[in-house]
Amino acid sequence: MTGPLPAPGHMGVDYEQRVDFPRLRDYRLSRARAALESGECGAFLLFDFYNIRYVTQTWIGGALGDKMTRYALLTRGGPVRLWDFGSAARHHRLYSPWLDPADCHAGMLGLRGAIAPTAGLMTDAVRRLAGLLADAGLAGEPVGVDIVEPPFLFEMQRQGLRVVDCQQQMLDARVIKSPDEIMLLTQAAAMVDGVYQNIVEALKPGVRENEIVALASKRLYEMGSDQVEAINAVSGERCNPHPHNFSDRLIRPGDQAFFDIIHSFNGYRTCYYRTFGVGSATASQRDAYVKAREWMDASIAMIKPGVGTDQVAAVWPEATAFGFEDEMAAFGLQFGHGLGLGLHERPIISRLNSMREPVELKVGMVFALETYCPASDGFSAARIEEEVVVTGEGCRVLTLFPAQELVVANPY
Repeated sequence: MTGPLPAPGHMGVDYEQRVDFPRLRDYRLSRARAALESGECGAFLLFDFYNIRYVTQTWIGGALGDKMTRYALLTRGGPVRLWDFGSAARHHRLYSPWLDPADCHAGMLGLRGAIAPTAGLMTDAVRRLAGLLADAGLAGEPVGVDIVEPPFLFEMQRQGLRVVDCQQQMLDARVIKSPDEIMLLTQAAAMVDGVYQNIVEALKPGVRENEIVALASKRLYEMGSDQVEAINAVSGERCNPHPHNFSDRLIRPGDQAFFDIIHSFNGYRTCYYRTFGVGSATASQRDAYVKAREWMDASIAMIKPGVGTDQVAAVWPEATAFGFEDEMAAFGLQFGHGLGLGLHERPIISRLNSMREPVELKVGMVFALETYCPASDGFSAARIEEEVVVTGEGCRVLTLFPAQELVVANPY
């Protein structure tokens, strides 16, 4: 395939083939069912809200989605059942016709402990789950759980359910993206392409890091983002060591500044760094950028089906080569991570883990590659990130804002 990856408009239209959402929902549920059927479990009980979205095709705001109150039950040969926050369950019955309304229930377990387990909500929920499993002929079969609050786990065990881990199977199910998922990931990246143009135009001395965060958040929501999860804005002396946050620091002439934009469009996420000079750039800053780009290009050149993640990680420098005592201390700086409904999916590529347990790259994997190089001045640093998809012909890059050379914003 030549030319850009498709990133069509966001509306549904009759004159172009865009994202096919029914096909997307069928693909995700079929992958989850296949994962269930391939193992020992009689059912998966899912609390991870990315897994819940993958299986039920539902989503509610992040403020409630991560409170360990939503959960879904997927049984062998049975329907998908969902327990959700109060009126959200009624909304699903009205607007999510791929779910049986009878399987969309209001649920409440405790809001991460705010309601004490002694209130009995967990006891009642486990009793109901155990009854559903018995009715399905699955009593005694292991129940796979992805993440769980300890009191709920203890209650499951107290009522005689055998609990095993299913997060590994769910992450394996999610690792190969369908054409619709790749299109959504490309659309999400295209939104950030545009935001970086806005940032370059605004990046001048006297602007604060948090103002850039506000600008980026506003533009993303205007373009249709459903969640701006985080934006790192790092400048000047804050660049080294990398703090992974933003502050109210005033950006100054000659600063090196880098940004990471993490948002989702229809659930599919970006992780997209770019580094800029502000007004001008020193030789030290340019040299750091050249090294970070060389490491990036070397890793991109490795991406093709059949390559191991250890081979990719091997082209990046060891931690001691750029000022860190070991790979744990440098984790996340020379780094690759899967992208999808979650920010950190499989494969995870790093010298910390990939050398001991490599993963084979396969067609349909989508992940971000990140490099970081401290500058010789002791405080500047370059950070670059590209999102890629593995194809039968090799690697395609989703992130298109120019990054082959250091871009100087508003040069003097």
